[in-house]
Amino acid sequence: MALPIEDYALIGDRRTAALVGLDGSIDWLCLPRFDASACFAAILGTEDHGHWQFRPDGDYEVSRRYLGASAVLETTFTTADGVVTLTDLMPRGDGRADVVRRIRGVSGTVHLRHEWMVRLDYGKVRPWVRRQTIGGEKVITAIGGPDKLILRGPRLPVATDHRHNDDFDVHEGDELVFSTTWVPSHVELHDLGDLDDRVRVSIDEDEEWAARCRDDLPHLDVVRRSLLTLRMLTHEATGGIVAAPTTSLPEEFGGERNWDYRYCWLRDAALTLSALVGSGYTEEARLWRSWLLRAVAGDPDDLQIMYAVDGARRLPEITLEHLPGYEGSAPVRIGNGAVDQRQSDVLGEVMIALEHTRQAVGHSDDNAWALQRALVDTLVSSWREPDNGLWEIRGEPQRFTHSRAMVWAAFDRAVRAVEEFDLPGPVAEWRRVRDEVREEVLSKGFDEERNTFTQHYDTTEVDASLLVLAQIGLIAPDDPRMLGTIAAVETDLLHEGLVRRYRTSSGVDGLAGEEHPFLACSFWLVTAYAAAGRLDDAHALFDRLVGLVNDVGLLSEEYDPVVGRMAGNFPQAFSHLALVQAAIHLADAQGAGEVDRAPTSS
Repeated sequence: MALPIEDYALIGDRRTAALVGLDGSIDWLCLPRFDASACFAAILGTEDHGHWQFRPDGDYEVSRRYLGASAVLETTFTTADGVVTLTDLMPRGDGRADVVRRIRGVSGTVHLRHEWMVRLDYGKVRPWVRRQTIGGEKVITAIGGPDKLILRGPRLPVATDHRHNDDFDVHEGDELVFSTTWVPSHVELHDLGDLDDRVRVSIDEDEEWAARCRDDLPHLDVVRRSLLTLRMLTHEATGGIVAAPTTSLPEEFGGERNWDYRYCWLRDAALTLSALVGSGYTEEARLWRSWLLRAVAGDPDDLQIMYAVDGARRLPEITLEHLPGYEGSAPVRIGNGAVDQRQSDVLGEVMIALEHTRQAVGHSDDNAWALQRALVDTLVSSWREPDNGLWEIRGEPQRFTHSRAMVWAAFDRAVRAVEEFDLPGPVAEWRRVRDEVREEVLSKGFDEERNTFTQHYDTTEVDASLLVLAQIGLIAPDDPRMLGTIAAVETDLLHEGLVRRYRTSSGVDGLAGEEHPFLACSFWLVTAYAAAGRLDDAHALFDRLVGLVNDVGLLSEEYDPVVGRMAGNFPQAFSHLALVQAAIHLADAQGAGEVDRAPTSS
């Protein structure tokens, strides 16, 4: 049975990533790419669906940490007879993927159990496993279809009932290094190479990158870990940023709200880019801008809300019947049917992110502006259509207030690009539409009786996405209408002090069941408090949210505050980028307050 979601940690090589449990088991890994099929899928079923584990035999205590500001995970097992550490990482390489697991005896003697069980195609395919010699070294290979995995180490497990098991003693001072390497099945390796140099380079690169973060942010260590997590979710070659490395971890345990997040949402990627630029990272902006140009190239009418890591468009949603799901949460899905939805807010987030990029690195790409202009021009004739909203509802499309507000943001940023950078464009037309959209949002998306903006034009329900209206500049953060919206969110959507996206009882999303508070929405409330001048409330909520990260600083999509456990895909880029953005807003608000209180010279 899979562990609680918060008991996992992430390792990765910026092309794919693995989840490592507190019990020393890798229960999720897709190779060679985030959106490829999994060879270890135990988290969505049982260990029979593939895992790789080292753990002490018998009772033990466990602790873990990342080594400095890196993606290298160290787990310490303490038994009655001794202590061992297990160091896990995925060094970056060319044309292959490696998972390295280094065992070191710290004191005494610890008896370890080792199990390596590869199951390809999301735990369905039992590979052809054989022993062979590569470069004079004895290894085990597992081959199936396009994939080949090679296990190397000082002790190789033996096959028992379709499993590969071993057990051995680790004494003080012992060091044993194991690795699993992926290559295409048609490739014959003649030398596995030395991993030590690539391991050291990976650590050094992470440390250098983390050191570039601005240092005036609250809870800086947690912010840096969030930034490193976002970096791990960014494909280093293509620039695509995945929403999460997992699929079908449930929003409601035992329910149907299980989605595949291993793709690149334009919205999530744009918000991630804004968080990175706001934290002092600009090179990432150029990489993502190049990915965007490639992914959306073509007819603006064909714009999708998400793409594969390499920009591919076809992501059909398929149910994997052979997997029972995390804690029985079925169905398990790969692909995502939301790819065909209309979500009018997406272009607004993209335009905001590209504006941040221009402000950080200047305008240097006429192709990028030509793309933006074409997309905005298309929006002129289509913005009135109802859409599925940022929450990707599977009910009837609506005229969502947040979507229309982001349409306003798209036109507003287009106008500002012309005004501030002297870029070409029909600015008079864009201003006209911008003003028309704003007038509509303020009149049709606002409930005068409750003094709050509404989820969509035909309801009195509220939505946590309304918290960002001031952040994008549609309305002043201390406007009575914005203050009323904050109050309505507190009344309708707070659950044990955390924010739900919306009330599922309204039936707007077309799905059965409930869900837990959405962590990104709670961080949005932090930002709304700070902007409205409620700094004490903002810091108190931010402190509480930071306290929800697991022992290595990771967050899932949602959180159950009653039971005290994480829910949804993990780790979730949306949660981590919202944490970073909230920290930036808190630091900026605090700095502005200090300036306001500074004495003036006479």
